[in-house]
Amino acid sequence: MRPKSFFINGGSGRCLNAIPALEKYQEEHPDENFLIICEGGTDMFKGHPTLYGKVYDSWHKNLFRDKLKDTDIHTTEPYRIWEYYNQKCNLAQAFDIDINGKGIRELQRPTIKLNREEEVNSAFIVAEVRQKTNKKKTVVFQPFGRGVQQMGNVVTDYSGRSFEYNNVISLMKRLQKKYSVIFMSEIGFDFEKEGLKDTVSFPAGQNVPLRGWLGIIKEADLFIGCDSVGQHMAYAMKKPAVVVTGSTFGENISYPKEETFDVLDMGEGLRIYDPIRVSM
Repeated sequence: MRPKSFFINGGSGRCLNAIPALEKYQEEHPDENFLIICEGGTDMFKGHPTLYGKVYDSWHKNLFRDKLKDTDIHTTEPYRIWEYYNQKCNLAQAFDIDINGKGIRELQRPTIKLNREEEVNSAFIVAEVRQKTNKKKTVVFQPFGRGVQQMGNVVTDYSGRSFEYNNVISLMKRLQKKYSVIFMSEIGFDFEKEGLKDTVSFPAGQNVPLRGWLGIIKEADLFIGCDSVGQHMAYAMKKPAVVVTGSTFGENISYPKEETFDVLDMGEGLRIYDPIRVSM
């Protein structure tokens, strides 16, 4: 029987959610030399004690000739799993159904291993913002998903997953009274104009990589965010979180059964499922 090559497309959130299913596959096929091809980058797998040696970027030199030609290629797509698009399972479970075919089952958290440099840098960022604000507790706040667009001073998200701009400012002003706040976003704005210059940290200006955010969330006390990668990082790092959903279903994209997660549904009764990667 030929070994398999599992292709994982999409961003870091999808890669992170694929890890438990791939760990299960390895556990159930201990003798198979399967491969994992990440079309969007291998960051979430770096340092994994058993899977990283199997992981390749899609642009790896001679990948097809040297690695893929003698394997059965399987392109994973959790959004095309019946249990997912009918809100019976979350993203990690959909990957598990796709890869392992064992139905809905409980999965362990994805294994994430940070190296010493990543841990030290993250600890320094969090310690610095606590010292700057004189607040002992730290909140990481990710209000915008990948669909967000900035046009001048206007921030919009046509996918309906992100916080409204005015709510972002209002919430940060309330949070800063008790907590140091680290703003997790690729989009910046005029913190001084909004009266937040000395109370909110925006470490994106320090070129924090995605794995750096894993470390920052690990060092923080709470994560608050939308349907984006940060909440999956918080789950993986065993951090409490408040997740606000709008156009997407919490059953699909978050962890409403997790005791340390509060999933606040702003779109309940107001939406229908968007069959992304299935149909327009």
